[in-house]
Amino acid sequence: MPDAQLQLIEVGEGAAARRIAVLRREGTAPGVVWLGGFRSDMTGAKAGALDELGVETGAAVTRFDYSGHGQSGGDFLDGTISRWLEETVAVFATTHGPQVVVGSSMGGWIALLLARELGRRGLGERLRHVVLIAPAVDMTEELMLKGFSKKQLKALEQAGRVDRPSEYSDEPYPITAALIEDGRRHLLFGKGIDVGAPVTILQGGRDTDVPREHAMRLVQHLLVDPVTVTLIPDGDHRLSRPEDLELLKAAVRRALEVPPEQLALAL
Repeated sequence: MPDAQLQLIEVGEGAAARRIAVLRREGTAPGVVWLGGFRSDMTGAKAGALDELGVETGAAVTRFDYSGHGQSGGDFLDGTISRWLEETVAVFATTHGPQVVVGSSMGGWIALLLARELGRRGLGERLRHVVLIAPAVDMTEELMLKGFSKKQLKALEQAGRVDRPSEYSDEPYPITAALIEDGRRHLLFGKGIDVGAPVTILQGGRDTDVPREHAMRLVQHLLVDPVTVTLIPDGDHRLSRPEDLELLKAAVRRALEVPPEQLALAL
């Protein structure tokens, strides 16, 4: 079977225009769309596992890098949830038929925002299932800002950014005031979340970046859709061990094969 093909699409206009890199494996519908996390790219272990699943099942698989990430254009410091959501909507529009959307960490938040946007546009039927891995819903407010020290809050106000150390990289990652402020436009907690499709959540019990309490808070907001939660007691935030990847593939395979109405009846 041919390898996934790299494509470039243009998103935005004028000074906001940027080139988004997309890796697309052609196949059948339902397909799979991968939404990565903050500072991650489309060549990681989980994205690769989904591409393998596309080979095994024949399903189309689409993955891409947000602007400022991986092979896409744009400056990371210009990144906001609005900007990355716009790119997600644009990439999703290049797919065909129903899709299983898989979002990891920040990508989980964006997946829910994508679902809301599809519903607003009358395209909700294109969303077959949403699979969330350690979903960092409302992360700018709940998982970033609320954890800042007084010194960091002052830096954010005066310099417009905070550089935080990362256990996944030798270099700290910047959090901008623009990212925090824009995130407030997209907060989901505080009212019911209508996804319009079944939801599966995979959560590591030892995740210190997105604690399992955060995932369970999300579950409390999912009032109308079938929800399945799998807690991996010894799992960390990445959930990229071989056994974690097999769980992910099994969850997505089920989403591809089991009709949504059957999942609803099973509850």
